[in-house]
Amino acid sequence: MYKKNRIKPSGTEGIAGICIKKRLDLIQVIIYIGFPKVFIENSPQGVEELQKALQKKLNFVNRKLNIAITKIEKPYGNPNILAEFIAGQLKNRVSFRKAMKKAIELAEQADTKGIQVQIAGRLDGKEIARVEWIREGRIPRQTIQAKIDYCCYSVRTIYGVLGIKIWIFFDQAQ
Repeated sequence: MYKKNRIKPSGTEGIAGICIKKRLDLIQVIIYIGFPKVFIENSPQGVEELQKALQKKLNFVNRKLNIAITKIEKPYGNPNILAEFIAGQLKNRVSFRKAMKKAIELAEQADTKGIQVQIAGRLDGKEIARVEWIREGRIPRQTIQAKIDYCCYSVRTIYGVLGIKIWIFFDQAQ
């Protein structure tokens, strides 16, 4: 609600996820952000403003709402942030292959064991839709114990809608 109404999406918010923990007297919302400087610089009182707006909207009488922002150590190790990065590149009409290779390079710097990026749709404005993918390292999708993070993201370009899928393999779960 707040993200849609207040923040103009620039494609670089870097929100990796939102965790909500409910107790009898407290609702704690943890927002995981890759680049908190972007969020904080746009509105320094943004967190308090968001908290007041949600408190008013949800009509809490005896519950307290607590919002915390947590920074991710390696933001490009998160598939949601990488998908936002690729979407921003595609909106700026960068070649899809160049965007995919740059995303893989950024993910490798974040100490990942393997990454696969897939883009589907009217790539570079061609008449016939295609599916292109690049894999670097290992992605053991058949192994249940493997810790694989996945993201599916769609982006509107001037040519139509493109689908971005990203698999990131970190390590075997112990």
